[in-house]
Amino acid sequence: MDTVQTLQLVLRLALAATFAFMGVSHFLPGPARAMAAMIPPSLRGSGILRPTNLVAFTGICEIAGAIGMLVPQTRFAAGVALVVFLLAVFPANTYAAQHPEKFGRAAFPFWPRFAAQLVLIALVMLAVL
Repeated sequence: MDTVQTLQLVLRLALAATFAFMGVSHFLPGPARAMAAMIPPSLRGSGILRPTNLVAFTGICEIAGAIGMLVPQTRFAAGVALVVFLLAVFPANTYAAQHPEKFGRAAFPFWPRFAAQLVLIALVMLAVL
């Protein structure tokens, strides 16, 4: 294994651990409530599209993406799916940034969050290519 492959493996493992940890947090009562509150009103639905269901679904997506990154046959597809996931959840991060009085520390300022999201997307793609 050359240096680039080793670095990719380390990056994949770190990202998989991060996505798995974050995915599991979607099923903890406190964080799940906070995440449900971060869903913008325009995206809140009822029934299956209820915020708590969306939080659970995104948690499953993160866990599945983490596992998929570690399986050679699914690595690239998992990376693409995680990029789509990161784009899909960005409106919730934007909503939280616009309401720091409501979300406290979760209301990470928009531009640093945007930059971090772009870096995370780039890291995911570097890890799976």
